[in-house]
Amino acid sequence: MSLAIQRRVIHKLDMSATCSLMVFTDLDGTLIDHTTYEWAPALPALNSLRDMSAGLVLASSKTAAEIGSLRQKIGAEDWPAIVENGAGLLPPGERNVGEAAQYASVRSALDSLPRDLRRLFCGFGDVTPAQVAQMTGLALEDAILAQERGFSEPGQWSGTSSQKDAFLAALAEHGVTAQQGGRFLTLSFGRNKVDQMRLITGTYRPRHTIALGDAPNDIAMLENADIGIVIANPAHPPLPKLKTEAAGRIIRTTHAGPVGWNLAIRDALDRLEL
Repeated sequence: MSLAIQRRVIHKLDMSATCSLMVFTDLDGTLIDHTTYEWAPALPALNSLRDMSAGLVLASSKTAAEIGSLRQKIGAEDWPAIVENGAGLLPPGERNVGEAAQYASVRSALDSLPRDLRRLFCGFGDVTPAQVAQMTGLALEDAILAQERGFSEPGQWSGTSSQKDAFLAALAEHGVTAQQGGRFLTLSFGRNKVDQMRLITGTYRPRHTIALGDAPNDIAMLENADIGIVIANPAHPPLPKLKTEAAGRIIRTTHAGPVGWNLAIRDALDRLEL
């Protein structure tokens, strides 16, 4: 995210919207079911957070175009959202960030790689909306929104571990880094979810923070919250033991997706006596 855009986003954050609790949550496989994309089972906990005026920050690999609509449905439009794995930030009440220069630069770096490495990565910009729908399980209209990218390029890796190391090293020469999510390897210029989490908490200064996630790219966010909640995801290996786990600051659910999310939020609120 450019410095000018970052300043615009910070300016649009509601400096008066202080809160006792701020919740940062991943979406796919966490608040949203990994297979069905449903989030209704989490409604009781979402309603509890709304009743206590807690901040709810969606933090996902999804684009601003995807999150803008979803944020309104969930009732979190008064709070910023972390988009594209932290490469961008969507201000409260907005539907898009209006910038795609970084995405074009990521794609340019990707396409400059040797062919034997480039062919092993299939990004969203390499395929049609119908193919994105097939890769993700999204409806076609949602797949179109997933291709409206401003900062990062998710994709599927089909090579070996050693080829991946060479791929990432070649991208690093262009300043591009990668984050492994639950489904995709996402390329960007380096900002991540916890970078944006720190920016937001520095602005709103909540008394307590909770973070929820299920994938490797959520770990830093989970470890930087007062309570980190690892949502079970049977589709992937469990996350390793986290740095703050021995101190009792990590909850691991037995239920997956929004069911686990709902139960864990209620448990965390009890722990924080909220």
